[in-house]
Amino acid sequence: MLGRLALAELTLFVREKAGPVLAVWMPMMLLVVFGNIPFYNRPRQNLGGSTLLDLYVPILAAFVLATVSFNVVPQVLAGYREKGVLRRLRTTPVGPARVLAAQLLVNLATAAVSVIALLVVARLAFGVWMPRRLGGYVLALVLAALALTAIGLFVAAASPNGRIASAVGATLFYVMMFFAGLFLPIAAMPALLRHVCRATPLGAAVQALTDATEGHGPHPLQLVTLACYAVVFGVAAVRLFRWE
Repeated sequence: MLGRLALAELTLFVREKAGPVLAVWMPMMLLVVFGNIPFYNRPRQNLGGSTLLDLYVPILAAFVLATVSFNVVPQVLAGYREKGVLRRLRTTPVGPARVLAAQLLVNLATAAVSVIALLVVARLAFGVWMPRRLGGYVLALVLAALALTAIGLFVAAASPNGRIASAVGATLFYVMMFFAGLFLPIAAMPALLRHVCRATPLGAAVQALTDATEGHGPHPLQLVTLACYAVVFGVAAVRLFRWE
């Protein structure tokens, strides 16, 4: 039953043009734009010979997760509630956990496709190194997807309608992308702000992905941080879930 529900959600997600454009094409466009600016492609001694583009690829991977989790999931679920879709599902054996799990599976599938495409294009077109610790990278990506999706589901469960869910999700997206280093690299921030960034879900995700890319392996603190966000907000989303 969960598989069929997830497949139906994935089909609807693909048919809805805004979701795939934001989740797949937007980070790809940013990669191409950054990759064609010489400033981002020059090796830097203070970065150990890496380029700024090397630093931005993990951020763009987190961008994918944040886009789906904060801009798509809350709006979709809150919209289902407004249109009575959830009320009709209530008469079936489908419970809240399955509805939320289906959204999580769609998130994971979208993230997998988008991040793989992002890494391949970054490597072939701009010479960016692939993750040196692939297992650690996958683990960090899955935990980040769980944490961010749980937050998105919590927003959807707590919001009374789609408009509020969209507004809250969009606000979270831009705030979290700041903490991820999209507007200012985390390494260039003051020490206190760097610590704050790494305590946020997206900041922890970017740090873990960056560590795995550089071959160090994700730090356990970042992985535990992501797991805690996933558990706390996942449980809260199930408890606050409303069919109508």
